[in-house]
Amino acid sequence: MDNEVTRTEIADAQGLRQGLRQRHVRMIALGGIIGASLFIGSGAVIHTVGPAAVLSYAIGGLLVVLVMRMLGEMATAHPTLGSFMEYARESLGGWAGFAIGWLYWYFWVGVVAFEAVAGAKILVQWIHGVPQWVFSLILMLLLTGTNLVSARSFGETEFWLASIKVATIVVFMALGLLFVLGLWPGATFSVGNIALDGFVPNGGLTVIQGVVLVIFSYFGAEIVTIAAAESNEPGKAVRKATATVAWRVVLFYVGSVALLVMITPWREIPSETSPFAAAFDRFGVPAASTIVSVVVLTAALSVLNSGLYTASRMLFALRRHGWAPRWVADTNGRGVPWKAILLSTAVGYVAVVMSYVAPDTIFYFIINSAGAVALFVYAIIAGSQLRMRGRLEREAPERLELRMWGYPWLSWLTLVATLLVVASMVLVDDARSQLWLSLISLAVILGVYFIPAVRGGARARAEATSSGPG
Repeated sequence: MDNEVTRTEIADAQGLRQGLRQRHVRMIALGGIIGASLFIGSGAVIHTVGPAAVLSYAIGGLLVVLVMRMLGEMATAHPTLGSFMEYARESLGGWAGFAIGWLYWYFWVGVVAFEAVAGAKILVQWIHGVPQWVFSLILMLLLTGTNLVSARSFGETEFWLASIKVATIVVFMALGLLFVLGLWPGATFSVGNIALDGFVPNGGLTVIQGVVLVIFSYFGAEIVTIAAAESNEPGKAVRKATATVAWRVVLFYVGSVALLVMITPWREIPSETSPFAAAFDRFGVPAASTIVSVVVLTAALSVLNSGLYTASRMLFALRRHGWAPRWVADTNGRGVPWKAILLSTAVGYVAVVMSYVAPDTIFYFIINSAGAVALFVYAIIAGSQLRMRGRLEREAPERLELRMWGYPWLSWLTLVATLLVVASMVLVDDARSQLWLSLISLAVILGVYFIPAVRGGARARAEATSSGPG
């Protein structure tokens, strides 16, 4: 299947529009890696691991780089609506595609609610007298609107929200480098802070615990392979985005955390508030805390925006095989699957209300029951690539324009490493409940798939609506 046929299949023939430009796709890939967890959660990771948190971020980043390379290989050879859900279906079977598609949708509708609540918590600090849940609903409505207008509206909104995050990290790293080298006014050479109290003060096991904590920070980079389906050159967009994810991970995550523990002795880094705000304070930047709060708000809005888009497109793709109601495929005049968007946001609205009514029960379950989905997705991607690569080499080697390094050994190593991180979640208090609740979610979804009526109906609808893999 050449790229022209692929573009027709995954966009025009499906009722979608190729509204995303290359700059949108590039920023979606970049912004997908940088979330509010970097600006806020990195302090807690540093307190758990010590300066060796740099290693935790590096190991987690390496795993994500390998997974993205495998996904890039498949997505470049066969750009398709649904991305890794389709590759799982083609390579491992319908159960894998159904399970990972619905789990991924469930994950993002939960994240949408979480980010709406997180953004509202910032707004109530600035505007008093308005209930937090009101701000949450307002943010949901605003980002629902940008998604309903058009794919380009989503892409343009994401471009500018992600640009703020990227610009903040670039400025932080530039000022931080000057500061630790003693070239900033009032600063002294402080690179040695990274080993002032020992590089691994809390023991080597905490480095592995740190990997479990940080791996979820990287989740979101895979969105680019879904968004590329609505760009005018999906293969090119995916190839460029996945090929450059490695240096982005090193630069933004590992580099930022390394600078944080050089700027401030690690025991003095705040764990409850943003370590970046504390660092900007050291630089003497006026209103540093407020500036970082604005950036965190934009990061939350960026994830909310991407989450709505991703959830709706995954739902749209699931219906192609009869795994979702047919009506979610309805698009408006601008090629937007508006019913899929509204269904995805409906769950988000319920979750936002539950965050106010029952935060410790229903909302807790919604958020944590998809907590391990990132690792499930990574494992499925690795398994799919191992199967698909062999088939491509036999049937269409010319489509392997982007290849996984060290195949098959590095692919197998990535799969095993992912499963080991899943197993390690049992050892981490903050992650253990997420693992068990996520396994319950997986069991329920697989149970639904294996109901004969669901499988039979899906096969019949799939034969009528899909021509199969190219």
